[in-house]
Amino acid sequence: MVKDGFYFNIPVLALIAVCLALGLWAWAVPLILLGGFVLYFFRNPEREIPADPGALVSPADGKVVQVEEDSSGLLRVSIFLSVFDVHVNRAPIGGRIVRQDYHPGRFLLAFDERASVENERLVLTIEDEAGRQLTFALITGLIARRIVPWKVAGEEVAKGDRIGLIRFGSRVDVFLPRQCHPEVRKGDRVMGGSSVIARWS
Repeated sequence: MVKDGFYFNIPVLALIAVCLALGLWAWAVPLILLGGFVLYFFRNPEREIPADPGALVSPADGKVVQVEEDSSGLLRVSIFLSVFDVHVNRAPIGGRIVRQDYHPGRFLLAFDERASVENERLVLTIEDEAGRQLTFALITGLIARRIVPWKVAGEEVAKGDRIGLIRFGSRVDVFLPRQCHPEVRKGDRVMGGSSVIARWS
């Protein structure tokens, strides 16, 4: 469980206590269900990280909604996270975060292709020990209105490390360099930190 879940649940728990004290069960039951969903949404499970040094892991749980070349010539792997997916994001490779750029924008539905370029997003680039760079973007959606980074430019991360959180439904795009071979296709389900989405050639 990430700490954000406890912060969100404090007012819900307070309202539940008031309703129970006043005997307002009709109000207490939906609040209890809401509190349970908040705890479920902010879950933070452990994952087994692949040891293969050539493997790039998924930065998020969700469904692959796009695997195609973008306007820059890079292969973009887009992952949609529903409100039922784990929203803790992970580093797809190990190395140093060499760039971190925040882009304000809109809040289109996260599975909309336009979300990749029009929505609010945080773009990170990691460089590994071999000098290879990988860029990926954490993107807000219609419900998700805040990206919470846990790492900043200049920090070292290991493959699969937790690097941030997008609150509620969202999207993550990974821009694969030409020396990467994709291991997923549209429609695949992936798990952050453990699913291999590509390999270095």
